[in-house]
Amino acid sequence: MARLRCLGIGVVSLIGAPAAAQDSTAAAATAAVGGFQGSWIPPLASAVLPGVGQLLLRQDRGIVYLAVEAFAIGAYLRQSGEGRSQGRRFRDLAFDVARRSFAPAILDTAFEYFETMTRYRDSGTFDRDPGPALVPETDASTYNGAVWLLARQTYWDDPDVPPDPASPQYFRAIQFYQERAVGPNFQWSWRNAPLEHEAFSEAIRSSDEAYRRAGNYLGLLLANHVLSAADALVSARLSRLVGRPAEVATVIAPRRSQLTVVISL
Repeated sequence: MARLRCLGIGVVSLIGAPAAAQDSTAAAATAAVGGFQGSWIPPLASAVLPGVGQLLLRQDRGIVYLAVEAFAIGAYLRQSGEGRSQGRRFRDLAFDVARRSFAPAILDTAFEYFETMTRYRDSGTFDRDPGPALVPETDASTYNGAVWLLARQTYWDDPDVPPDPASPQYFRAIQFYQERAVGPNFQWSWRNAPLEHEAFSEAIRSSDEAYRRAGNYLGLLLANHVLSAADALVSARLSRLVGRPAEVATVIAPRRSQLTVVISL
């Protein structure tokens, strides 16, 4: 789910100016922010809803923050909805096509399980012997068979030569298999259903990509709140604290957000 790559705050430029010009600019800045000079209300308002603090300070760029907020919320909701829709689709395909013949008692489980179904056509059986002893799946083309092969390669001296069933090596391999193999409630098979398997795999990819994009827009929302609040804080309080005019410029994008402060000397 690419992430927000950059959030830069506090790039400060210092610009020298004649004292008379400074006094004139400071007076204009004070008049522009009205009764909110030095107030905490604008930054707090912008932290709650970006742009409101700027509008309280009579700064037109507040409309830009509001527009970014509306865009990011709409995009996040659309992508989240698409992720959920594709999620329902791949779960329905898994149950209706690959799992129904096994009469599963549990319909849903972790996302990693469904991702595994894209890589293996069959789960394989969990226990090939109806007796009391567990006999793992040996077909390595199935998921359970691949798990059992990995267990043998990990714990046996030779994966093709079983040790004594009472030995620690055999016990650890069985334990490894039991912890990772698919049990009866989660068996599947895409045999004779290649088109449905491809549609299932595509739905998995689409759902994952939609949620990843939703995460990017959530990062944009966070950046918009932080930058708008910082912008309002600088505009309302920094000029008063440093006794100099201060201006703010912001860049807001899904992959890069930056706030630049310019203080006249």
